[in-house]
Amino acid sequence: MIKQNYQKEYEQRAEQLVAQMTLEEKVFQTLHSAPKIDRLGVKAYNYWNEALHGVARAGVATVFPQAIGLAATFDEDLVEEVADCISTEGRGKFNAQQKYGDYDIYKGLTFWSPNVNIFRDPRWGRGHETYGEDPYLSGKLGARFVKGIQGDDEKYLKAAACAKHFAVHSGPEDQRHSFNAEVSEQDLRETYLPAFKTLVKDADVEAVMGAYNRTNGEPCCGSQKLLVDILRGEWEFSGHVTSDCWAIKDFHAFHMVTKTPVESVALAMNHGCDLNCGNIYVNLLNAVQQGLVKEETLDRAVVRLLTTRMKLGLFDDQSKVPYANITYDQVDTKENKELNLKASRKSLVLLKNENDLLPLNKAKYKTIGVIGPNADNRKALVGNYEGTASEYITVLEGIKNYVGDDCRVYASEGCHLFKTKSQALATENDRLSEVRAICDYSDVIVACMGLDPGLEGEEGDEGNEFASGDKPNLNLPGLQEDILKEIYASGKPVVLVLLSGSALAVKWADEHIPAIVQGWYPGAQGGRAIAELLFGEYSPEGKLPVTFYATTEELPEFTDYSMKNRTYRYMKQPALYPFGYGLSYLKTQVTDASVSQTEIQPGDKVVCKAKVKNLSNRDGGVAVEVYVKCDAVDTPNAQLKGLKKVQLAAGEEKEVEIELTDRAFGLYDEKGQFMLHQGTYHVYIGESQPDERSCELMGKKPYEAVVTCKEEVFLGE
Repeated sequence: MIKQNYQKEYEQRAEQLVAQMTLEEKVFQTLHSAPKIDRLGVKAYNYWNEALHGVARAGVATVFPQAIGLAATFDEDLVEEVADCISTEGRGKFNAQQKYGDYDIYKGLTFWSPNVNIFRDPRWGRGHETYGEDPYLSGKLGARFVKGIQGDDEKYLKAAACAKHFAVHSGPEDQRHSFNAEVSEQDLRETYLPAFKTLVKDADVEAVMGAYNRTNGEPCCGSQKLLVDILRGEWEFSGHVTSDCWAIKDFHAFHMVTKTPVESVALAMNHGCDLNCGNIYVNLLNAVQQGLVKEETLDRAVVRLLTTRMKLGLFDDQSKVPYANITYDQVDTKENKELNLKASRKSLVLLKNENDLLPLNKAKYKTIGVIGPNADNRKALVGNYEGTASEYITVLEGIKNYVGDDCRVYASEGCHLFKTKSQALATENDRLSEVRAICDYSDVIVACMGLDPGLEGEEGDEGNEFASGDKPNLNLPGLQEDILKEIYASGKPVVLVLLSGSALAVKWADEHIPAIVQGWYPGAQGGRAIAELLFGEYSPEGKLPVTFYATTEELPEFTDYSMKNRTYRYMKQPALYPFGYGLSYLKTQVTDASVSQTEIQPGDKVVCKAKVKNLSNRDGGVAVEVYVKCDAVDTPNAQLKGLKKVQLAAGEEKEVEIELTDRAFGLYDEKGQFMLHQGTYHVYIGESQPDERSCELMGKKPYEAVVTCKEEVFLGE
């Protein structure tokens, strides 16, 4: 974190620089593609860069698992390690680009990541960019991502992270430019804001990006409540705010809250949106001249922007900036590939393993069938906002490489990802006979189904087939389930590998297929990680950061932003696979669990302790999860409030300690006040949620303790 004295120094230097600029020069500095000002020694700089799961859109870089997969690791240390690697590669590429005078888009050090929107509805196409549906997990992992990106130097930022999209933003994609997300004060504070607050208050994130939509009538990139009252006021955010791309044009074109471009830019600038992704801020020249924006308001924005660039060391002697030493040869290294494989391994979630079908014994099988549209699909490795890997390993390639000449591997697309036939002139289901033939000759089948970023993603992404990137339902698209049923009918043992960035309703598969692995978009090394999991090179340890529902029909309307009956925190029906759930090859137990006190009052900290033992003869990771449930009426289900990932050698036991502050017990009321309720709280310590479905699937229950509060207390914002 930058020391306060350096922060003040940068601000003063930025003020001195801005004081020498003409009005026109200042206006053009508020565009994402800020031009050079030779007479002041200001180089051209493009703020628009992406690093969601690796440096994106600028050539070769390590392509890590998509954000939702990183979330499934439930491992904050790993997420920071990945982000640190990303920022190293970002600096290495930036330093090389600067050397050759390349100031283009995607070539800066201001990374518009992470996305900490809440994945409230599994149909949302961009949900795989997030850390899932839980505010605590999203904040915890997002904060560590920010720290990895920004580095730990007291004077300079390694790169600048950005929390997006602020706030109350999660679809529908095809309505985002005109949509008004209506949300109660309670849901706003309880669900949609906490992760952003964590990134601002705990991780000192350098930038915040506004969302396209309106929230309760106000466009997010020009919102008094979000940008002025909460972000700058309550949270004392001192970095810069950027619009989403061309979002300010929406004010007059689609939201109809202003009438002209000049009015739109005035609304955004006056509410603290410093940077325009796009070019509409050229209208600030007229806005200032017409008196709609004070010049000192514009000055303040440019000072904030230049302060960020100074924190990055862009105005200093490069020999004094430690990160200027990072060279291009630190991009795409062997070590980075190994970290990528590690992240892929830890992201995979074992959903079902009936009769211990997994891990497969290579010596037992002479032929393996690998069937499905995602078996050899590179797109299904990477998700969106991706870079270019120097090597991609699909599931089919991973299995072939692993078994070598010991097994024969038969392969078939099985069916198109979403169409009814693979070849345009063929009849429907044109791969069916091939599937049947492969089943005849295979000892075991690995079925690779799911989605890819052509089916779920951002509005306008090339190839989105359904609803501008959103899913119409939670079903496996096209003929995939029909082919899966055909494979099952062969009588051969079947492992289902799902590659998707979101939850799918695979109820039939759960009832019939003995082993199921959720692979997400597992990164460029994903096929290798999946093959190694299937054959037992390591034990799966991922946990679901989202709920897998049994049917589409149980979901509320997609456009309804109330949290009622949404996510594990508020749903009433049992999940197909619950948030926080994931199986392992290890046999583990949590014992000697305890809480340090059975009463809670303001300022208290409850320390949760437990011993975690690995009873197996293999090493592995275990996520210890702590949930808190308030017994008061109309309060959420048990919520994740503590997390610790531990690595255990075979037979090893470790004691875990997780601290809960008073705020872990607090809840927002209907007025948005954060209250510690009088009454009883239940604290659960274990390897899953305490709900009946999780306990059934895990075959064990978390430890439960009761903590009481004697009186209702207001805990502040």
